Amino acid sequence: MSTTPRSTPPRSDAEDRRARALEEIEHAAAGSEVFGTSAFVRQARRASAHFSGADADPADRIEVWGRRVGRSLSMIALVGLVWYLATTYL
Repeated sequence: MSTTPRSTPPRSDAEDRRARALEEIEHAAAGSEVFGTSAFVRQARRASAHFSGADADPADRIEVWGRRVGRSLSMIALVGLVWYLATTYL
C-alpha cells in the first residue's frame, strides 16, 4: 500500500478566476467603508492643518499668521476666479 497523499483534482481556469474574483470582492467590501470614512477624515484634518499654518515653526508667530493670511487670500482668489469664469462662460 502506498503512503503518498492523495492529490486534489486540478481546478479549471474558470474556477480559478471565479475564486480570485470572489476574494477580491470580499477584500474590497471589507475595506470600502473604512477607506471612505478614513479618507474623508484624513483630508479634513489636512485641510484644517493647512489653513491653520500648522506646518510653520510654532515659535515664529509672524510666520504662522503669514501663512494663515496668505492661504486664506489664495482661497478667496480661487473662489473669485471660479465665480468669474462661471458667470462669464456658462
